[in-house]
Formats: sequence, C-alpha cells, structure tokens
Amino acid sequence: MKLKYNIDDKLPLGEQLLYAAQWFILAIAVVVTSVFVAQGTPAEKLFYAQKLFVVMGVAGLAQVLWGHRMPIIVGPASVLLVGVISSLGAGASTTGIYSSIAIGGVLVSLLTYGGMLRRIQRLFTPRIVVVILMLIALTLSPVIKNLIFSAKPHEGEHMFGLIFTIVGCLVMVVLNRNLKGVAKSLVIPLALVVGSAMYYMLYPMPEMSGTAVSLRGMIIEEFTLDWSLVVAFVICYVALLINDIGSIEALGAMLGVEDMEKRLKRGVRITGAMNVVAGAAGVLGPVDYSMSPGVIASTGCASRYALVPATLLLIVVALFPDAIFLLTNIPNPVIGVILLFLMGTQLAASLEMVRSTASVQSFSDALTVGLPLMMAMLFQLMPRGILPSVIEPLVGNGFAMGVIMVIIMEHIVNRSTQKP
Repeated sequence: MKLKYNIDDKLPLGEQLLYAAQWFILAIAVVVTSVFVAQGTPAEKLFYAQKLFVVMGVAGLAQVLWGHRMPIIVGPASVLLVGVISSLGAGASTTGIYSSIAIGGVLVSLLTYGGMLRRIQRLFTPRIVVVILMLIALTLSPVIKNLIFSAKPHEGEHMFGLIFTIVGCLVMVVLNRNLKGVAKSLVIPLALVVGSAMYYMLYPMPEMSGTAVSLRGMIIEEFTLDWSLVVAFVICYVALLINDIGSIEALGAMLGVEDMEKRLKRGVRITGAMNVVAGAAGVLGPVDYSMSPGVIASTGCASRYALVPATLLLIVVALFPDAIFLLTNIPNPVIGVILLFLMGTQLAASLEMVRSTASVQSFSDALTVGLPLMMAMLFQLMPRGILPSVIEPLVGNGFAMGVIMVIIMEHIVNRSTQKP
C-alpha cells in the first residue's frame, strides 16, 4: 500500500494535530458507547466514565510507544461488555465481575510466555471465529432493545427510537458505502452528534447532578473471588485474545511490518496488563480495535505518532467532569441504534468470513455454526433461579456458553473431516 506516512515517520506539527483529532474523535465514539454499563448514582456513573477514559488513554499510549508500536485504536472490549451485562443479569456482584476481569488480564499476560499464543490460535478454526463474531452481536441484542426502547420513556420516545432505528441505520449504510477518505471514518461520530441533537430538540437534556468522585478513588475497595464468574470471564478472554491477535496481525500484514512475533507478544502482554488495571479500577478492559486498517487506508497516514496526542487527550479530558458529562451524555436510543449498526457490520463481517474461508461447505458445517447460536440465545434468556448460584453466572452467560458449545461441536461432537 502506498502511504503518505509510514509507521515510524514523524509528522509535521500541523498534520500531526489534524490526524490526532481524527483518532481522538474515533476513540471518543468507541469509549462512550460502552459507558451505559456503569452502575450506581449519576455521580458514580460519571466517575466510571472518567476511569474508563483514563484506562483507555493509558492503554493506547502504552501500545503505541512500547507494545505492538502500531497505529491501532484501543477501546473497551465488546466481549467483556457482553460478559458484564450477562453476569449482572444473572445476579452477580460488580466487585466479583471486575475482580474476574483482573484475573482474566493476568491470564492473558501469562499466555504470552512459552509459545502459548500459537497453540491457542490453532484451537480456533475459522468456523469457531465466525460463531464468536456472531455471538457478540446476538447476545447484545437484548441490551440494544432496552437502550432503544427504555422501560421509562419520555412521551413519544419509543416512536423516536423506532424511526431513528430505521432511518439512522439506512443513512449510515449509505454514507459508509459512498463516502471516501477521512469522511468515511467519521460516520459513527457524525451519527452520535446528529442523533443526540435531534433527540434533545424533542426532549430535555438532563442536568449534571453532583460532581464526580476524586480520581484518588480509582481502585475498587474489595476483591471478590467467584469461581463461576472467573470461568465465565476466562471464556470471554479467549475471544478477547483472538480479537487482539487478529487486530494486530491484520494491520501488521497490511503494512508489511517486520518482527511481528515480537510485536504480537508485547501487544498482547500490555493488553493483559491493562485489563488487570481495568479490573482493579472497576471498568471494562481494553482491546485493540480492528477499525484501524480502514482509517489508515482512507487517510494514507500509518504513523503511530499520530495517536500519541489522541491518547493523551483521552487522559486529560478525564480530569474534567463537565467535559466527560457532555461527551457521555448521549441518549440511550442513539447509543442503541449505533450499537445496532455496529453489530450489523459485525454480522456482515462474519458472513463475509464464511465466504472467504469456505468454512461452511455442508449441512453438517452449518449446524456447527447454527446450533451454538441458538443455544446461546436460550441460555441468555433462561429464567434465573433454576441452577445453584455458584454456576448460574456461567450458564446464564449466553456468550460464554455459546463459545463452549461451538468448541465442543467443532472438535468433538460434529467434527468435520474437511479442513475449513
């Protein structure tokens, strides 16, 4: 690929600020769509957002300077978002959830030693990766529904959600297909701004109630070890690991980067370490996002130094509660529609992967894909209280159970003689 700036090129100040502004907007869009998972009072939710911005900023800066050292956007892992939502729905405590996230981060870092990364990669065939991509989208569907159609709506808010869902998604598809260059990468940020403006033309904007807690209280006060939750999140971290590896290797191949094995180890190691930090801080852990190749292809700038000001800005913004309040005060219906669009693109990517890898060539292959998806939805919607409390957070986690089922189907019960 012909690039204006390569991976280690230093940029003129003006252009660095311009490219950094684009990365910053994208990072904001990635982070704010996960803030809704925060629990507690308005002040506690605002503090959660502050911590999330700090963790993502530090993680992105560490990756660019010392980790994989490539221009990859870092944001909250959607697979952990699914895990947190499923675990909360199963009655798990927040301290148990974020303690499990910290444990998962330790395990991810440990896997970078002794050649374990390559062994894990061999376990995940294209069919399993396809199902994991689909599971993330499908198991988020109840959350998307609750965001678009809230339990306590303003008058007419459900109609707004329905119309914005239909019109907004179709407009985003058209823009994503027809825009070129930098403009194409700004579809989601534009949807956030336009959707929020339309919403607040119809409904009052909430006032900031109280101030966020001092950043001195970054660390959660207690560590709770719940083995059922730990198992559930270890399964989530398997998917996170594959996501992280895929994002790093895809961009490395696109840019023709050397020493990919070393870069991969450093990148995954920092991802694990920052997930430990995130768990200790009581927020979602970070992962490398796969949108970066598209941004680089559209701008021609692959310099990792363009991300340095963007990641620093994330950290600086977190110090100002008023700024965080404005950035994160996006209406739930708008977040829901954007998540719907993003999960639609994720399903599209999984179907494209089915085609490009020829991973489904028979009814038996299709059953390996289809049955775990249906079983995952069943576990996700299963009534609570059926099972002992020690295992319910695992069995009630549709994503985790879907991953377990597809591994069993692929490698044991419905093993195919054809290699995808």
